[in-house]
Amino acid sequence: MNEAAGSTRSDPARPAVLTRRADFLAANRGLRNAKPGFVLLTRPNAGCGMRYGITVTKKIGNAVVRNRMKRRFRELLRAILPEQGLPDSDHVLIGREGGIERDFDLLQQDLATALARAAKGQGDPPRRRRARR
Repeated sequence: MNEAAGSTRSDPARPAVLTRRADFLAANRGLRNAKPGFVLLTRPNAGCGMRYGITVTKKIGNAVVRNRMKRRFRELLRAILPEQGLPDSDHVLIGREGGIERDFDLLQQDLATALARAAKGQGDPPRRRRARR
């Protein structure tokens, strides 16, 4: 591989990417911090290092909108996670309706706040279960 492109797997400061569905489901059982543009899920991962994942549902928009939101989230996580992320934890960002229009600086502030709350062990109260029809 070209040195300029770099191998990101061996860089300890750069978080790994979650790819398995089981990892996303496990993160869903962790702490939840909701912000206007996203929901941050955090959960310890038993020594696997700092990892992140991004998910945006079809409710948000078409493929162009979802991919744009994922690119913004990826850049957001690359900027903040190495310094402020929780060590040996999984971080999952779930896109919300206002995330695509929200100013990038506000998203950075929101993520920093959510990570600080998660580091203290604080999360939003559990969601109410929906009644089955």
